[in-house]
Amino acid sequence: MINAESIEESTDALDPGMVRAGAAAAARRRELNISQRRLAADGIINAGALIAFEKGRSWPRERTRAKLEEVLQWPPGTIERLRTGQPDRPRPPAPPANGEEVSLIAQAVVTAVNTLSDTVASLPPVDDPAFTPRITAMLTDLRQLEGVAAGAARIGRVTPALIKALGAVRRLYDDLMVRAAQAPGATLGQRLYAARRGANLTVPETAQAAGVAEQVVARAEAGEPVAPADAEAIESLITQIA
Repeated sequence: MINAESIEESTDALDPGMVRAGAAAAARRRELNISQRRLAADGIINAGALIAFEKGRSWPRERTRAKLEEVLQWPPGTIERLRTGQPDRPRPPAPPANGEEVSLIAQAVVTAVNTLSDTVASLPPVDDPAFTPRITAMLTDLRQLEGVAAGAARIGRVTPALIKALGAVRRLYDDLMVRAAQAPGATLGQRLYAARRGANLTVPETAQAAGVAEQVVARAEAGEPVAPADAEAIESLITQIA
């Protein structure tokens, strides 16, 4: 047996891009009825490394990715584009809005959301100092996933699968933002999000009520820094509507 090439990157923390790419590769492999044993026997990648890749825990070397793409009947660079969320990379003569890649993105996003959902149960109690950093990291991942799904929608037809992907991301994001706001260490943006959702306010309405620009509300809820005066205005609004 030829020794399959080892991985070049491995991590205990979930990387949404690696999860997307691994999930899409696993789905494609099953679609083509390609077994893990066959890939190992052909010297593409050993079973352990393949499982780790498909679960989003490792990243194969470039040469291994190229071999996988050939076996999976994907254009060169597809796996990397799935990780970086750039499905619209020009690839003449194919049109920019590649339906197959958009479908893969949608499927991978849903899988990534399901994986994140499974980790919610492992979060510590809201009063644990580790709670806010953990849930904030998950929210950051979800914002990235939404960006990937929204980007796919811009380059191709908005399919039911893509709608499902966006819906799954936004539902989990909403749930986690409201939960995050309950913690003593909740960020300004998390508390703002929960307060305006409780008051049924849109971002423009919230900005108007606080006397700040809409971009300030968006930045605060995304965990980005805002000017002290804007932060004070937001804190005042939260007190009024919470």
